[in-house]
Amino acid sequence: MRLVFNGSRFSPAYRLLLLRPQPFPVRPNLRSPPSNQRPRCAASLPPFLREMAHRDDTGSGPDAAPTGSKNSYLIVITGKSSSDNEFAFSLKHKKSLKLAEGEEEIQILVHSELQNPCGLQTFQTNLYMNNLSTCVFGRFLMWSPRLPSTHDLVSQNFCELPLGTVCITDIQFKGRGRSKNVWESPHGCLLFSFTLEMDNGHILPLLQYVVSLAIVEAIRVACEAKGLPCLDVKIKWPNDLYLDGLKVGGVLCTSAYRSKKFNVSAGIGLNLNNDMPTTCLNTALQKLTSGSLRLTREEILASFFSRFESLYEAFINQGFQALESLYYKYWMHSGQKVVIEEKHGNPSPENSVVAIQGLTSSGYLLAIDDDNKKYELHPDGNSFDFFKGLIKKKMES
Repeated sequence: MRLVFNGSRFSPAYRLLLLRPQPFPVRPNLRSPPSNQRPRCAASLPPFLREMAHRDDTGSGPDAAPTGSKNSYLIVITGKSSSDNEFAFSLKHKKSLKLAEGEEEIQILVHSELQNPCGLQTFQTNLYMNNLSTCVFGRFLMWSPRLPSTHDLVSQNFCELPLGTVCITDIQFKGRGRSKNVWESPHGCLLFSFTLEMDNGHILPLLQYVVSLAIVEAIRVACEAKGLPCLDVKIKWPNDLYLDGLKVGGVLCTSAYRSKKFNVSAGIGLNLNNDMPTTCLNTALQKLTSGSLRLTREEILASFFSRFESLYEAFINQGFQALESLYYKYWMHSGQKVVIEEKHGNPSPENSVVAIQGLTSSGYLLAIDDDNKKYELHPDGNSFDFFKGLIKKKMES
């Protein structure tokens, strides 16, 4: 099935799916979560599935697969509708899902087959589905206790999955970010990936801003729904999420051009219950309220897809300008002054100061100098911090 955004309705003839980003640019986390936090398998599960759900994510130690054998990963799949669940059984029997060009073995279970799903899954599928109200996104779900990368699983199986599939995992040990950076994805993060297909390559760079906007809006909606104080999560250009000056999440979007379409992989990593390596949403809430209510992965994920589906429809039909005022409400940079180094062939670089005003139509930073001349700021492609090594291009008046 394909779908297209047409006015306020969806009609057959576009294509959507789902992928992932990873949170934090530090060393990879190769430790397993404490034993009391690891998913417990139902007693009815076959022993080999019990072993996969508990296996050490380092690939070493007593729980690791024997040397020379394939790594095995357990995936539980389910859908919101009866047709989604029929597809789940079809996908299981096809045995077509793959990872890393066949070097990994994937074992699939359908959620409705489990006698005690709560005994296996740390992600509460029923709670998530009950909170989900979308036409396309998030209605077919794949969950795994551990994966190398949700992004890889969905992107490598793009054509095998229905529109709107979401892949979520508890632990991810080969997560990556911009410019092949390694991202730490410890236990307690919300880690998921999704894909979509776009026709217009000119607006493709702006998609990451729509995803970033949807996740901060989802956090706001989830807090309001539970009567919790709203967390002041901000967007740092181009794709980071910050709270109280510390990074709590990130967005990653990649694309491949096939059959005159852009197959886009996008995803999010969000610190929800893990204080390390920076801070997390629920720790911030704990400081603001004495109650026991906290945000859950299920609530935020369902809220995200509801907001993203609405924002994405507006983006496709009206352009990013329809979302700009809401986006600027959350971003960190209006009026921010940055120093640009310009060499001009001279050994000693010249410094100039410009003030950020917003985004250009191509998705770069719009800035002005003291003489009100407009510039478009591009990253140099080398600096880890986008705001170091910016390149200034004068814009036409």
